[in-house]
Amino acid sequence: MSAPKQTRTWSWVPSLYFAQGIPYVMVMTLSVVMYKRLGISNTDIALYTSWLYLPWVIKPLWSPLVDLTRTKRGWVVSMQFLVSLALALVAFTITGSQFFQWSLFLFYIMAFASATHDIAADGFYMLSLNQHDQAWWVGLRSTFYRTAMIVGSGLLVVLAGSLEGRNGLPSVAVPVQVAATANSPLSGFTELTQPASPGTTATGTSLVVTPPQLTFASGPGTNTAIREQVARIKAWNAAQGFTPSDTPVIAAPPATETRWARLVSGPLQRILATHFPKPAATNTLTAINGNLGLVSLRLAQPPPTGRTVTVNFAQKPVGLEYLGFGKSDHGFRLVTGDHLEFNATNWMGPAWVVVQVDPRLAIGSATTFEASSGNIPLAWQITLFTVAALFLAFSCWHAVMLPRPPTDGPATTQNHFVREFFGTLVSFLKKPGIGPALAFILLYRLDEAQLAKVLSPFMLDNRAAGGLGLSTSQVGLIYGTFGILALTGGGLLGGFLAARYGLKRMLPIMAVCMYLPKGVFLLLSYAQPQNLLFTGLAVALEQFGYGFGFTAFMLYLLYFADGPRKTAHYAIATGLMALGMMIPGMWSGWLADIIGYRHFFAWTLACTLPGLLLACTLKVDPQFGRKQP
Repeated sequence: MSAPKQTRTWSWVPSLYFAQGIPYVMVMTLSVVMYKRLGISNTDIALYTSWLYLPWVIKPLWSPLVDLTRTKRGWVVSMQFLVSLALALVAFTITGSQFFQWSLFLFYIMAFASATHDIAADGFYMLSLNQHDQAWWVGLRSTFYRTAMIVGSGLLVVLAGSLEGRNGLPSVAVPVQVAATANSPLSGFTELTQPASPGTTATGTSLVVTPPQLTFASGPGTNTAIREQVARIKAWNAAQGFTPSDTPVIAAPPATETRWARLVSGPLQRILATHFPKPAATNTLTAINGNLGLVSLRLAQPPPTGRTVTVNFAQKPVGLEYLGFGKSDHGFRLVTGDHLEFNATNWMGPAWVVVQVDPRLAIGSATTFEASSGNIPLAWQITLFTVAALFLAFSCWHAVMLPRPPTDGPATTQNHFVREFFGTLVSFLKKPGIGPALAFILLYRLDEAQLAKVLSPFMLDNRAAGGLGLSTSQVGLIYGTFGILALTGGGLLGGFLAARYGLKRMLPIMAVCMYLPKGVFLLLSYAQPQNLLFTGLAVALEQFGYGFGFTAFMLYLLYFADGPRKTAHYAIATGLMALGMMIPGMWSGWLADIIGYRHFFAWTLACTLPGLLLACTLKVDPQFGRKQP
């Protein structure tokens, strides 16, 4: 490749494949986190965001249309503009009363535009570069696609999380310490129905936190009434709408119950709830009952009509404490009240937070809790507008920088479009070993399809609900750094070993390495660690195994598609791969809501067995993938 040509190629290949990766990761990760933070249930998140895979499933159906109409250059530029427009409109809908329906509709438009962009971009890449240049750039284009994954699942989530904590009411710090003497926190406990602090005055919209400082007496507290008071406070917060109730609510069947609900989903839900009940909320009280500290919160003024102010109360991390290390004493623990919601009817409070101290802590032990709030819809609006502006810039950039190869134009064919398409499909279905191959393509990622829609809600849910209680930024940090780096490392190692030993020999080994690390999520659901580094390393282990094993899957798709019409057959195979991700993802949130995270992660481990069995029995050419002498 000549130096001027190489320079010109640098101006469009990296940006083209970076733009190709961002919309897919928004469907996979960003939309799930966003809807969870905006209060959508796990069931609805998993069901409706799984449908966003549909454009990539049926992409082969209209890929000939891209070839037969317009130039691929024109398709690339116009689809990037359409992605930008759709994302900007999603941002506008977030504050509306029917934001979920409208945002999903616009996400579908974005997904179809992105799938069309993928078809055109890959075709343009092959038209613009000769075979040597294509081989030279293939590794770099994959690198920039991976970079898009880091930005989409990491930096953009961190951006949204940072904005969530910076655009709300001013934070209020509550110092907590252990002293030689202190009043019993229960002795001064007022009636729950009374205002939190009748004498406190405040101007403007702000948080009112009482008392401004908590002081615990050293030594054990009195056992009498502690558990009763905690239960009473939880019931009060739930009754006033500050927190969800710990008691599961079983909705009565609607008067016009559908046949599906009556004959299938309803009975199945009752069976699952009976035999695999969701574990009760985690009891955070220590075996030795330490003193309780009570903090009440309210707003100084009512929030705007129709708006909810979400207040998070948590130990304030400083420096390495963000990763679970540092000098902050973990003998102080939050029993209830980590996530409170204020609206136009309950803004005067009091909403109650309960902190417990370990009686073994020495005098002088101290930490700081912080009450913070944020405008979550506004944070996600800014994030989406940022991505929309990025794609508008991509569209303008590529309109200028993309080359104009003379062969880029509507393709001509002697065969009818419908005849050509069905001929390709029939030839794919007649390939030797089609039955086991279809089963493998659809089932190899059965566990991953379900995990992908539940892992972010699991990490964001509070600990009482069985989650890890992480912030949005922490989830972005874990997947955008630990996760993506480990995924890339696993993929590189998988490619190296498959090239050295061949796919047939490595396929069962790589499948085992992909499936076994899924057990870390079951471990996390039981341990619920507060150490972010421990959680990050667990996710990195799973992502490394996933990257290692997924390499074998992609190599098998290339192996099975090889032969006449291999490009079209590979497109059909990747569409089936997306179908295998879409359908299981639909029920995953519903299942997790019924049986809880622990049982759900045990179920996903069981879902690895079909893929493992198929990986051990598939017929593969022993020489495929190996470097020939």
